[in-house]
Amino acid sequence: MAGRRLLVATAVVAAAAAVVAAAALEAINVTTVAFEEGYTPLFGFDNILRSADDRTVSLLLDRSTGSGFMSSSMYQHGFFSASIKLPSDYTAGVVVAFYTSNGDVIEKRHDELDFEFLGNIRGKPWRVQTNVYGNGSVSRGREERYLLPFDPTTEFHRYSILWTRAAIVFFVDDVPIREVRRTPAMTGDFPSKPMSIYATVWDASTWATSGGRYRVNYRYGPFVASFTDLALLGCRVGDPIGQMLSSAACAAAEDALLASDLAVMTLEKQQAMRRFREQNMVYSYCYDTLRYPAPFPECDVVESERRRFKGSGHLRLAFRRRRRTRPGSRPARPTRAADM
Repeated sequence: MAGRRLLVATAVVAAAAAVVAAAALEAINVTTVAFEEGYTPLFGFDNILRSADDRTVSLLLDRSTGSGFMSSSMYQHGFFSASIKLPSDYTAGVVVAFYTSNGDVIEKRHDELDFEFLGNIRGKPWRVQTNVYGNGSVSRGREERYLLPFDPTTEFHRYSILWTRAAIVFFVDDVPIREVRRTPAMTGDFPSKPMSIYATVWDASTWATSGGRYRVNYRYGPFVASFTDLALLGCRVGDPIGQMLSSAACAAAEDALLASDLAVMTLEKQQAMRRFREQNMVYSYCYDTLRYPAPFPECDVVESERRRFKGSGHLRLAFRRRRRTRPGSRPARPTRAADM
């Protein structure tokens, strides 16, 4: 088992390093950093493998532990990105996460923005869930879930989070898939305190696949998630509740970010986001009247879209694709939501 684990891990790191040399940022062009320049190990140190050039990191989950890393600094707003390749084969119960949070320092009033990649049984697609927590609003997680329109295990795909004082935008391969604009009615539910950036892989057998029906099967391990093209663009701060929040330097940095192409939601971006959501979204909190009878202030409920979802917030018809595609492609053939 140890020999197989070493061979798998070595092959993954070598392949990931080769991808780094060939990959290039396209629609969103930001500077990437080596691991040592922006990140530090968090847990499962023996299960963290770094490439020779220190620009690709593989996280392993095995019988002993998962693993993770975090940014060396906290950030007050910014753009955070990573290209990720997910574990293949049977991945039920496995969760890979790329997210921002201050939960380690503010336990009861923490903020958080999540990409959570949810593994599945063989033959079923990986799913990705985005969450928005502000000021400890864990009971109002603002969850949305999508089927990925490609196989995320065969090559790297980029996942990005833009967080400003005005809005939060999640991107997949430079395509915006979700925008949460700040409204006065959201009050503290909109994340406002400095956060660190995290990447983890861990055992979530109790809930991740069919509500815990399918658990992690370590015969298919180790489960390897690889991260490259690490981007950290934002104002670094120290104390998450200190006076650095009002610093002129951070204000100037965010003004520049807001004025950049990253933060401008053009008509083209809006159309691409609408296509992605129409083709891939299978759950939205905005349509979950069972959990949330009162509508959320930021939800822009479109009646024609609402009819596609049940009262539980789940899509009446999910999608099974004839072939794997990238965001923005034509809709797939529908099938029963229960199949997903």
